Amino acid sequence: MASAPSFDEPWYISLLGLAENFRTSNPPNIRLCIHCLQSIFNFSPPPHIEARTHLQLGNILMTHTKNIDLARSHLEKAWTIPSAITNTDDVRFESASNLSHLYEKQGQIQVAKPILRQAIEMSLHAPYWHCRLLFQLAQIHASEKDFVSAKSLLSVGADFAAAARSDYTRLLFLLSKGMLALIERDMPTVSECMSVASGLIEHFNGPVTHKESLRVFFLVLQVCHFLMAGQVKSVKPVLKQLQQSIQTITQMHTEDGETLFEEEPPVVTGNPVDQFQWLPKEHMCVLVYLVTVMHSMQAGYMDKAQKYTDKALMQIEKLKMLDTHPLLLTFQLMLLEHIIMCRLIMGHKSVAIQEIFQACHVCQHQPRLFAMHSAQIHTLIGLYAMSMNCMEAAEAQFKTALEANKSSESDLSSFINLNLAIVYLRMNRQNDLMRLVEFIEPESFHSHSHSLKAAAFFVKGLQSFFQANYSDAKRFLRETLKMANAEDVNRLTSCSLVLLGHIFLSLGNNQEAMNLVTPAMQLAGKIPDVHVQLWASSLLKDLYRLVGDTVNEAEGYRMHTTFSQSLLKDHFQSSQLQEHGLIQWTSGPCPFHLNTSGGASNML
Repeated sequence: MASAPSFDEPWYISLLGLAENFRTSNPPNIRLCIHCLQSIFNFSPPPHIEARTHLQLGNILMTHTKNIDLARSHLEKAWTIPSAITNTDDVRFESASNLSHLYEKQGQIQVAKPILRQAIEMSLHAPYWHCRLLFQLAQIHASEKDFVSAKSLLSVGADFAAAARSDYTRLLFLLSKGMLALIERDMPTVSECMSVASGLIEHFNGPVTHKESLRVFFLVLQVCHFLMAGQVKSVKPVLKQLQQSIQTITQMHTEDGETLFEEEPPVVTGNPVDQFQWLPKEHMCVLVYLVTVMHSMQAGYMDKAQKYTDKALMQIEKLKMLDTHPLLLTFQLMLLEHIIMCRLIMGHKSVAIQEIFQACHVCQHQPRLFAMHSAQIHTLIGLYAMSMNCMEAAEAQFKTALEANKSSESDLSSFINLNLAIVYLRMNRQNDLMRLVEFIEPESFHSHSHSLKAAAFFVKGLQSFFQANYSDAKRFLRETLKMANAEDVNRLTSCSLVLLGHIFLSLGNNQEAMNLVTPAMQLAGKIPDVHVQLWASSLLKDLYRLVGDTVNEAEGYRMHTTFSQSLLKDHFQSSQLQEHGLIQWTSGPCPFHLNTSGGASNML
């Protein structure tokens, strides 16, 4: 509960003490706590006590009850009463912050923003609140994808923090601005922010905990920058630095006798502007696991991705027992999105579709998550449907994902279009494929991602292969190989090698085919990619038969049978699951329940 101002009337001290006793009892008695606070008004308290009590009531009602209208009424009074009273900054600005947050939760963002703007103008003499309100308004603009306004506010905050002699908070504003610029792909601003931040962190003389948390923030942005550009190999040194930094932070705390799951107190400095925290150390650990999973997924290290996903999800579950921060659900959803793709590559479709349904459950706890991730969820269902040879369902899911994604020039849209092109190739729908040409042509590709552009060359090679245009197919696939090898994109390398081997086999060049398929098989085994292994083993047994090597032909046949039976068994298991019905869901809210006929329903 908000702390009390200096006011020593016995009735006030008694009522406030009783209210706090009821609030902190086990279990809390919120009804009596509210009753005690409301009783304060019967004594006609002075304005600063009246305002403080309205704020306390508003906070209690907002946190512990569903009576949002009454909470809003108290917060509005707390915000307006102190306007003519001195020494009530905490009440005034906390009321503005909480009232804006309440309006935002109710979807009334246009009401929240003017309150925050007014509070920002009034708070220039209160450095902590001025910075906190700037962060809050920037967050609202960012949620509306008004990145220009958000970045402008963060620039104001960085300048204010610099004037207040707080390099720490200045860096928080700068790195937050860089993060938004990265989301917006405003690369000049990203470069500017990261360049300034790098120098400031290097010469930072504040608390070691502050410096290390800033370094982690900085390195996370660098890793994400590389991954968004599809530079899987180039990111490795930065990712290693990030992992070392997070180890430094955890060791600092465990050496001080803390565990990783204790509540973390803020670092105390002499500057009131330094009272912010980017992330608690526990959340930082999960975030580092997440970006490690993202890298492993892109690089084609499925076992490593699975290992770190398991660690991260276990830590999230431990944290959720103590912490209900919505960011944990976002982390959980992003981890699921990446591990689902790994499952599909490894041939574990039955696990993948159950985890897709689990992702729907995560969205149930925070509906706003589904609004942000619906395109990704439909894309995952489309990939699952492709793996199950349900091409019509895959097409419907990819189209739904494109509609949900809205931005035709995003990397996700490029990824969806490339997979949709493969669906049309497999269904021999040339006219539909031609309508996608402008979105998948490598030379005019919308994405700046190295990996996605390499994938576009692969799809063009696959298209030429289906047309028996082997000359063009080899040209496109060699370009894919060159790009994939440059950044260690192992899955694209293995796919390109096996398709090139198939082409040379079709052309009668058995030795060249063998030279390509053998390393494809070895690389697919390291990933592991069971579909490439199935394809490669099929080619190898034919190649060994053609050269009269009966021993290796038998081994190739055995491997092909093993992979085929494993995939068929998993295919059957998946088709029997109720979750398989998700492939028919293309509209409406995220399904939380499944009916017994194998379809998805939206019953609450």
